[in-house]
Amino acid sequence: MAKNQDEDVLATETEDTGSEPRIYELGFHLDPELPTEEVKKAYQAIREHIAGAGAIVAEVEPEKIQLAYTISRQEVAGRRDFNSAYFAWIVYETDAIKHSEIIAAANANKSIIRFIDLITTKDIARHALEVHELMAKVPEQEVSADDVLNTELDAALESAAV
Repeated sequence: MAKNQDEDVLATETEDTGSEPRIYELGFHLDPELPTEEVKKAYQAIREHIAGAGAIVAEVEPEKIQLAYTISRQEVAGRRDFNSAYFAWIVYETDAIKHSEIIAAANANKSIIRFIDLITTKDIARHALEVHELMAKVPEQEVSADDVLNTELDAALESAAV
């Protein structure tokens, strides 16, 4: 039942009236070659622009991640390939006019490699933030060389037995 309600809310929110505030999520990758201080400055500039245009609902600061696939971008100096990036997202509430200004600013920002902007709800944003915080608390499991060898040995034995 809740899923259908969320779908109904999203369906009504996609109607563009221009004056009613909506909830948007801007997810973006920042250039991995930026120094840590520059990443913080770039994130703060984006955040301040969004805060000036509306209200921030939830956010996750940039974290360096490995990308699932290589992103290629043509620049003045030539083509650049990215295999990692700093990823962050900000959920905010604003009207359609200010939203288009935020998208234009994200397009113009040279430190952003790629971004996505979605319509969402406050509940979904809060849930995503809770999940992110829980995942940050879970310690990463270290895989030992013995575990890898045992897994490979088990797979080899299974294929040999067949």
